[in-house]
Parts: sequence; structure tokens; C-alpha cells
Amino acid sequence: MPPSSIAATPIPTDIAALSFEDALAELERIVRQLEEGRGKLDDAISSYERGTALKRHCEAKLREAQAKIDRITVSADGSIGSEPARID
Repeated sequence: MPPSSIAATPIPTDIAALSFEDALAELERIVRQLEEGRGKLDDAISSYERGTALKRHCEAKLREAQAKIDRITVSADGSIGSEPARID
């Protein structure tokens, strides 16, 4: 599947219901399993596809968290805005 079609594929509902921590733990388990290279090719392909969906879900959760911590600003003219948080 080309990368653009992977991004357009909806995240399965069971993955979408996972917390960031649970999704990351499952993704780590899949990566370890794939690195070991044991098992059937079809299982590895399915695991890779699930891992891709888990990665996208984790990235979306991180973007949501980033949006929540954007800093609210007040300019000299009194208008209110926001700017990205600086996480250093």
C-alpha cells in the first residue's frame, strides 16, 4: 500500500479506543515480535499493518496533547491568541 493510502485508512475502532500508553506498549510488543523473525509471513504482515495503525494513533494522541498545551498569549493591543508550547 502506498504511504498516502496508509495515512488515509481509518484507524480501527479497537485501536482508537486505546490510551496512548496502551497503544505504545502494544506497538513495542509488535516490534519485538517482528525483530525476532519467528512466525509465519502472513502473521508478520498482519502485525506490521496493526503496528502501522498503532503508530498513527500514537502520533494523533501526541498532536492532541500538543494542542492542549499550546500557550495562551495576550498581545499589546489586548487581543488573545496562542502560540505553540516550547518543549525543550
